Amino acid sequence: MRFLPVNIDALLVELETLEQVMALTDALQYKKDVWNINEIIPAARTVLVRYNSIIMDGNKLAQYIAQLDVSSGQLRTGELVTIPVSYNGEDLGFVAEYLGISVADVISRHTSNEYQVAFCGFAPGFAYMVAKDIQLNVPRRQSPRVRIPAGSVALAGEFSSVYPQASPGGWQLIGVTNVKVWDIYRDEPALFKPGTRVNFIDASKTVTKYSLPQSKKVTLPVEQQEQSQDIEILATGIQTLLQDNGRIGQAELGISESGAMDKAALHSANRILGNPTNEAVLEITQGGFKARINSAMLIAVTGASCEIKVTTVSGESYFANMYQPIQLEQGDIVHLGNVQYGVRSYVAVRGGLQVQPILASCSFDTLAQVGPSPLKVGQTLTIKNGQTFNALSLTETPAISYPCKDDVVELDIMFGPRTDWFTQQAIQQLTSQLWQVTPASNRIGLRLLGEIPLEREKQQELPSEGTCMGAIQIPANGQPVLFLNDHPLTGGYPVIAAVCNYHLDLAGQIPVNAKIKFNPIGVFKEFEGSHVNHV
Repeated sequence: MRFLPVNIDALLVELETLEQVMALTDALQYKKDVWNINEIIPAARTVLVRYNSIIMDGNKLAQYIAQLDVSSGQLRTGELVTIPVSYNGEDLGFVAEYLGISVADVISRHTSNEYQVAFCGFAPGFAYMVAKDIQLNVPRRQSPRVRIPAGSVALAGEFSSVYPQASPGGWQLIGVTNVKVWDIYRDEPALFKPGTRVNFIDASKTVTKYSLPQSKKVTLPVEQQEQSQDIEILATGIQTLLQDNGRIGQAELGISESGAMDKAALHSANRILGNPTNEAVLEITQGGFKARINSAMLIAVTGASCEIKVTTVSGESYFANMYQPIQLEQGDIVHLGNVQYGVRSYVAVRGGLQVQPILASCSFDTLAQVGPSPLKVGQTLTIKNGQTFNALSLTETPAISYPCKDDVVELDIMFGPRTDWFTQQAIQQLTSQLWQVTPASNRIGLRLLGEIPLEREKQQELPSEGTCMGAIQIPANGQPVLFLNDHPLTGGYPVIAAVCNYHLDLAGQIPVNAKIKFNPIGVFKEFEGSHVNHV
């Protein structure tokens, strides 16, 4: 067992086998409340543990975990699911050639083994399955595909999986299934969970129709025309999303936290209006939002600074202040101009918006495509009825200083978990040179560009492992990607460091072309719980 730092509230436990990973995962489930653990993310050879750092000390948690017996680990046993496959994948020939067998042998090996889901990650419903008798072990593609169709059946390393939705990917494609393995409107959206047993069959050799396990459907959102149309969207700017605190604790389904990029601004907007702090609000990227008000209401705007222009039904215009309640009347048009500092502004409505939660949150995850869809022109929104109001807050102020595109923004970082995969020169370059935010940045992460790329010392392939918000992942080109709210739950590139939690709101408000200076708050150091039997 080896314990590596991830962030101020997270550590990575490295083990020798997948069976040990499963044993530790099960043991930690029983200790979650006692040890103040918030989330457990198992992967191929590691377990990422997020904990309450206010109550639990990381070194003490590592010492507790080190005492657990993981020697008799085994995969959980769940229900059996049969997946018919048309074996016509683009990489089927390569897999056969790599293994030195025929295509027929590849199909035979894939269908004769019973697989079990070890863990989920990468995307919602994406299950990493292992066979009891591993006969198909192939590397990932050297160059990932930009788009792999939903239903693609694939291999990578010791694992097999089914792509739940269209996405990029580097696995070897051997076939396709018409079984829908991810459906957000099922009460259990993911067909596969850790422990699920999977039997792949050759669709060309069977006429049997296989049905999914019985599962009731989630109640669909009420049709908009049946609700009051309090707000009509006239312009959305670059992007307007519904966001709240996000989805914590959905790692078993392969879903990351998501939620508002600037949670302090989200909470301020709701406190101003007397709402619960987690009430869903509008997150508006780079301004340009406009709406017609169809009933009297109170709103508040926080986050990235922008002009708030209100035009009344009589044609008069005035400018309102951010971080203050704004009274709007029927017929008013409210317009948020381009932002001057920061990236994302937040609009809250007193009483909250009537939104159908999906997996216990109203946030839209741009990577997982989970949650209420991005707003469109012509769409209407409804204010909740029968709410109990708290007092307004008139003393809210921005929690951070919002940067502009010409600024250098300093972010505190913690080294780990894979700092030792990089040269000493690369570690020094990470903190000594400036990193420019490129236009390819979004809610998934900030793609950064530095004068000197970072070089790895270890060149071997890293098995997929859990990642946290703020992780600084280094792909093959040596240019960092800073993971933000909608990041993949697991990743296969080494993480050299992570932005400390208290600077994540600021990271989410850094505009394109601004530069980042990483400030380490310590050196790379394993937890005191680390002991012999290092991997």
